[in-house]
Amino acid sequence: MNDITTLYKPQKLKPIRMNRVYIFIFIIMLSNIVSAQDFYDMNTVQTIKIVFSESNWDALLDAKKSGDESYLMAQSVSINEEVFDSVGVKYKGNSTYKASQKKNPFHIELDTYKDQDYDGYTDIKLSNVANDPSFVREVLSYQILRQYMDAPLSNYANVYVNGTLIGLYSSSEAVSKTFVKSHFGSKKNAFIKCNPPDGAGPGTSALPNLVYLGTDSSKYYSSYELQSDNGWNELINLCDTLTNKIEAVEKILDVDRALWMLAFDNALVNLDSYIGAFSQNYYLYRDDNGRFLPVVWDLNESFGRFSQAGTTSFNSTADKQKMSHLINATSSSYPLVKMLLSVPMYKRMYLAHLKTMMLENFDNQSYYTTGKSLQATIDAAVQADVNKFFTYANFTSNLTNDITSGMGPGTSATPGITKLMDGRSAYLLGLADFTNTSPSITDISLSDASPLINSNITVSGKVNNASAVYLGYRSNTEKPFTRIQMYDDGTHSDQTANDGIFSTSFNLEKALTQYYIYAENSNTGIFSPQRAEHEYYTISATTTDLPVGDLVINEFMASNQTTIADQDGEYNDWIEIYNNTTSLIDLSGYTLSDDAKDLIQWEFPAGTTIDAGGYLIVWADKDEEQTGLHANFKLSSTSGQIFLSDAIASLIDEVSYSTQTTDISYGRSPNGTGNFQTMASTFNGSNLQTNSIQSAQAIAAIKVYPNPATNYFYISGLDNSAASSKIVIYNTMGRIVFNDYVSEGASIDASQWTVGIYIVKAGNSTIKMMIKK
Repeated sequence: MNDITTLYKPQKLKPIRMNRVYIFIFIIMLSNIVSAQDFYDMNTVQTIKIVFSESNWDALLDAKKSGDESYLMAQSVSINEEVFDSVGVKYKGNSTYKASQKKNPFHIELDTYKDQDYDGYTDIKLSNVANDPSFVREVLSYQILRQYMDAPLSNYANVYVNGTLIGLYSSSEAVSKTFVKSHFGSKKNAFIKCNPPDGAGPGTSALPNLVYLGTDSSKYYSSYELQSDNGWNELINLCDTLTNKIEAVEKILDVDRALWMLAFDNALVNLDSYIGAFSQNYYLYRDDNGRFLPVVWDLNESFGRFSQAGTTSFNSTADKQKMSHLINATSSSYPLVKMLLSVPMYKRMYLAHLKTMMLENFDNQSYYTTGKSLQATIDAAVQADVNKFFTYANFTSNLTNDITSGMGPGTSATPGITKLMDGRSAYLLGLADFTNTSPSITDISLSDASPLINSNITVSGKVNNASAVYLGYRSNTEKPFTRIQMYDDGTHSDQTANDGIFSTSFNLEKALTQYYIYAENSNTGIFSPQRAEHEYYTISATTTDLPVGDLVINEFMASNQTTIADQDGEYNDWIEIYNNTTSLIDLSGYTLSDDAKDLIQWEFPAGTTIDAGGYLIVWADKDEEQTGLHANFKLSSTSGQIFLSDAIASLIDEVSYSTQTTDISYGRSPNGTGNFQTMASTFNGSNLQTNSIQSAQAIAAIKVYPNPATNYFYISGLDNSAASSKIVIYNTMGRIVFNDYVSEGASIDASQWTVGIYIVKAGNSTIKMMIKK
């Protein structure tokens, strides 16, 4: 067995598979990601300046807030000196907005009138910190939450209007279609904001608590706000499943993510949330797998600002310290809590998550260190904020001490954050549910440190004090984990029965597999890594390397009107792949693309093969629902590129082309090995050897060996003429790495070249080669 140490921590954007040739693309994309996250850097106060042409802008915004809540067009908005004109601005908020106050929360929408964004962001949500003397509740809470589930980025901004400083705001990433696309891979599915459209407050009876109200969608309208074109039926199905079909809940809800949300709200006494009086402030997005994914929103009341959880009131910091970790677990008004925790495994997972959160943030005081750092970052800005709702003394004090001034509705005081959480940590971690002996998981190992794709692998681990052990695994970040049992019976590659070594095996379908282990006993559970499913271990599988030229793009047609139709009678673009070898090639995990920035654009379905000397057609028609191989892109008839990559995203062939002629294909001649040229279509068959475009004059066939090479390689097939002995070699960026005259059999030094594919050209003859290290 081989020890495993690779732990994956998710980032904002979905992971990018890389290969040796296209690392430069990743570097460019990474710089964009870093730039985008700088806007929400917790250590920097951003500067946002709004300019309205109207001097009575405040009254106009107030009127819109009390009316149709439409946007007022700002003449300009500058973000850190980058200026945008014609921007939509409006006031937002419920309890934190008041027409009489100077500092109201803003919603800035950069693309209301023009297509523009700042580092990819179009919606900027600015909270006025009306109920938080410490100024850190929202930003600190999001920082803790992002360790365990996808959640908005958050930091601070000084906001000016028409040259006057309004004050310091917390700035949190909007849970928008941009957010769900970047985190969950799609944005067109059911998307629901779980807040009453008319707002919540004392006496509110419209609660987005996921209680099943029957099949009449109108009964849900006052409690939820649809952010998509449809979704009511899906929401009703979720509510019905929670209450009446809990055994099927994993098919419609990301249960692990929901458990993390409930654990977070409970740990931080965040009662302006699902577990509080109004059961609000979260979103539900239904992913492409049909599961709803919860996203927490609006954390300005976190750390005990609210005092109501259902019918229970917590009127003092001491009461909130000892709020039950199972609050609302028996209440039918909170089916997400009651029904999930009624399932023994889910309850044990919930206890494991809650304990992890307490140990990683509060028992070790790391939250206090972060809070102090945040206050140091914003200290000068808080002092300069003449419109803040508390004194500077309140600001410096509330990280540790209770504040009784400036209280809002539903609160009895503003707890000192450390006073609340130090006491809460001691209380929770002293309960039997957290002091009971839990399982332990150590010494995780794999049966093969360098497994092949489509091979079986065994995962093993040393587990103590467990009655059941499970492995969760998946081969796609946007897919659910598959949970299978691990055994210690001596028959599942686990060596000896009852020795504490649990094992299980599964097939590696893709180049990258993500996994975790979960163990439980009658009291509680534990994950490894402990932040699973948000974090996980990875297994990198490889494929047997194909020599360059064994599998090629052989022919394609980018403008097909009458030549050949697909199985549905449609004349679409097509790409022909050819196997130059004498063996069948498994294309599972191989990809095609027309975009250099996304080499894994379309993936061959698992089990796809191409026979020895065989041809395979892929229709480039952006219609994957049709029978057969249909890619999710179309070819441009003017100019473009096609890329073929293997299962570990290494580029194995590519072609660039200029304007194509309708019903004329572009293919290799000689078949499978030659240069590309225009030709009459030889769809799914051998290409013509010559045509009117190509001269019948023989072309010398150069050879490169060894191929792949490491430090040196040789070229043969040259003659003694200057034309054929002049060798030019390009990398895939199009840069010349070698340009000189070479004699037959001479060696070329490639010791300083980077790994990747290179194009060797001698006269009219071209060949591809690969450099490996």
